[in-house]
Amino acid sequence: MKYLWNSIALLVAALALTHNVLAAPFTVEDVSGRKVEIKSEVKRVILGEGRQIYLLAAFDTDAPFKRVVGWRDDLPKADFDTYQIYAKKYPQITSLPTFGGAKDGSFNVEQALTLKPDLVLMNLESKAAIDEGKLIDKLASLGIPVVFIDFREKPFENAVKSIRIMGQLLNKPERAKEIIDFRQQQIDLVINRLKDYHGPRPKVMIDRAGGYTDECCMSFGDENFGRMVEVAGGDNIAKNLIPGTFGTMNPEQIINARPDVVVVTGANWKNYNTSNGWVGVGPGADLAIASQRLQALMQRSAFKTLPVTAKGNVHAIWHQFYDSPYQFVAIQVLAKWMHPELFEDIDPDVTFRTFHQRFLPVDYQPGYWVTLPAK
Repeated sequence: MKYLWNSIALLVAALALTHNVLAAPFTVEDVSGRKVEIKSEVKRVILGEGRQIYLLAAFDTDAPFKRVVGWRDDLPKADFDTYQIYAKKYPQITSLPTFGGAKDGSFNVEQALTLKPDLVLMNLESKAAIDEGKLIDKLASLGIPVVFIDFREKPFENAVKSIRIMGQLLNKPERAKEIIDFRQQQIDLVINRLKDYHGPRPKVMIDRAGGYTDECCMSFGDENFGRMVEVAGGDNIAKNLIPGTFGTMNPEQIINARPDVVVVTGANWKNYNTSNGWVGVGPGADLAIASQRLQALMQRSAFKTLPVTAKGNVHAIWHQFYDSPYQFVAIQVLAKWMHPELFEDIDPDVTFRTFHQRFLPVDYQPGYWVTLPAK
């Protein structure tokens, strides 16, 4: 009996020690280089962007919203299809408190305080506005830490860091490693095969959110989708024309560059933009309608005279690959479009389906990309 009580005492002590370790303050370095002290276990989180659920769901797969006490209102606007999928399985999200964006100055500190968060997670692109509004200081005075992650501004520099940071915040470093390893393995399938390839690199025009506005044409410099093109074995025509991550090319620049491949990014933006000029690819998308819209976009002056429009080298891809942990899928898709014979055996649909099965709480639905047939 004495041995039994000693064993129970040891077990209780061990559990108490474990709890203390989990609850003890710890420090993370976010993607902006700030060292942030987290004073308690992270149980209540405000998402400074709704699309951060793409990452959080890969960690809290059993209940992806169990820590979320409030979030920015962008997911149903920027990615209505994904929002519907999550709302159908987790209807409680429709009543979660929502915020405007810190970037546009509409983040409500008083509202945040009433939700008693342990953490506010922000995207790096909002940092300038947050600094200007002294939001970090205001929240710090209330005992609420702010941590920055990034899949949008410099994803090739910050994506792995952001996944690792989330692992630290949630005390799930092993899960972070699993996600990072899977991501890198899928990218390496492309990189390693291209090491021995010495053929031509197709010139690629990425038409960012084509049809969302009448403007032509937004694109990417040497980051985000622009860098994905380079990693996948192509030549991003905007690389030397757009100095940062995001910018605009005029029709004459596109015509003079004579791209071999055109890729339009799109999503279901019905709650952002009702003109319906955009290409609504995404989970469960109607690809017949997407193809019609893509065909219409190729009638713009920047593209209608290019031979690429008749060669089966015009594509559309889900815009949100630019702001999520899923860039590895887009890299594989781009590689197949640019080098179909070299990557004939790689199936990005299978890759993304496998990621869903291993890491995400919702079923995979195809529809994330489409190609116009050759004429």
